[in-house]
Amino acid sequence: MLRRRLAGFLATAVAATFSAAAVAVEVPVHDPFVAAFVVLGPDGSPVARVITTTEGCPSLVVDGAAMAMHSRAAAGTEPLRPTESSLANSKPSAFPVITCEADVPKGARRAAVEGHDLPLPAPVIRRIVVIGDTGCRLKATDNAYQACNDPSQYPFAAIADKAAAWQPDLVVHVGDYLYRENPCPSGNTGCAGSPWGYGWDAWNADFFTPAEPLLRAAPWLVVRGNHENCSRAGQGWWRFLDPRPLAIDQDCNDPAHDETGDYSDPYGVPIGGDAQIIVLDLAITGDKPITSPDFRFKDFQKSYADMDRLAARARTNIVANHKPILALSGGKIPGELEGGNRGIQSVYRTLNPWLFPASVDVLLAGHVHVWEQLSFSSPHPSQFVTGFSGTLEPRVPLPAIPPASAAAGPDAVIAAFSSWVDGYGFMTMERAGPTAWKVKVWSSAGKVVNRCRIVGRQSWCRYPQVHTERP
Repeated sequence: MLRRRLAGFLATAVAATFSAAAVAVEVPVHDPFVAAFVVLGPDGSPVARVITTTEGCPSLVVDGAAMAMHSRAAAGTEPLRPTESSLANSKPSAFPVITCEADVPKGARRAAVEGHDLPLPAPVIRRIVVIGDTGCRLKATDNAYQACNDPSQYPFAAIADKAAAWQPDLVVHVGDYLYRENPCPSGNTGCAGSPWGYGWDAWNADFFTPAEPLLRAAPWLVVRGNHENCSRAGQGWWRFLDPRPLAIDQDCNDPAHDETGDYSDPYGVPIGGDAQIIVLDLAITGDKPITSPDFRFKDFQKSYADMDRLAARARTNIVANHKPILALSGGKIPGELEGGNRGIQSVYRTLNPWLFPASVDVLLAGHVHVWEQLSFSSPHPSQFVTGFSGTLEPRVPLPAIPPASAAAGPDAVIAAFSSWVDGYGFMTMERAGPTAWKVKVWSSAGKVVNRCRIVGRQSWCRYPQVHTERP
């Protein structure tokens, strides 16, 4: 039922005017309930969210008792944030919806809103879905126009269906939710009629509608991507997804506050078994080293100190951020390989030559539109990249065995490497012991294309590299 409501709402949004002068989106008054989901915040606190077109917020029913929800963000049109291409391809972000929220008491057994059950976290998280880079790419500066209307070319909805059928306890999204930045060119049937920009219509088409079965299946841990920085879709990020209270100086509406809006402190989410996931908001980093005059230097040093403090709370720590800190990717020159993010590395190395506290075992990231795994003989955590869940980008083949010169980071010695660059999909992690996880890599068709194992900081996969036809 919820999926039908979402589809109806999307159809109405698509029919609206998408010119630069349009700042409002027509909404159906007969169908006020648009989306409901749960995000996990600091210390694993569940936050119930509802997106609605009504004037007020519905009640949340927790274990049979009604609780008031309050408005996180009112309906309205926010100030114009130009896209990277030009003002001609930009428009103010219209949000004709209210975001409502309420903190769900820990230990609650059931929560519902408007008759729809909400997924609550289990005491021990045993099954995790990891996805990233899920939006449909429409970007004028790259002349990149993905066929958003073709499920085979933009398969995020199918991926969400297959991932939900796996029955996860938790979904981790490693960032980049919205890619429909510019209008589809006239005559392009692949993306004709697609919403674009950073308002609700684009958020609904790119994320909330295709993700709906997965939003119903499990609570979410959300990581911010660079597409959700203030200069892009940051207004929607703060309205809809970030689990913490919305502050005026963080809402990305005023460029004068972007330094505050583009960074937030790390937090930990316990997942049981003396383990936790630590979320880092580092998407504002670039690919070049950062020096002390840059405001990011101080912010990233603080993020390391906070991560170090949080990591002391658990035996096993998984760190989730957007841009991979220790990974390999295809360079601008054919055959060239680039290492992990030099911006984050340059700051973290001022505090720890090995970049991470000893109790950090696994890194989860996206940004690079492949699936990738690295394990190290040096004292570094394993890195997994899951930026392959729907977004188009030219994929540069990675070698089955990286050359000796390949470096994922300073002094990081690669001991095991695996990648899959020929398709879209998702990754699952299933608990296999106090510090062990079974990992599977799934195609968008729901087929397992690789299997891996994690024990402590070490990981290894069945296939060094897998190539199959794109589903």
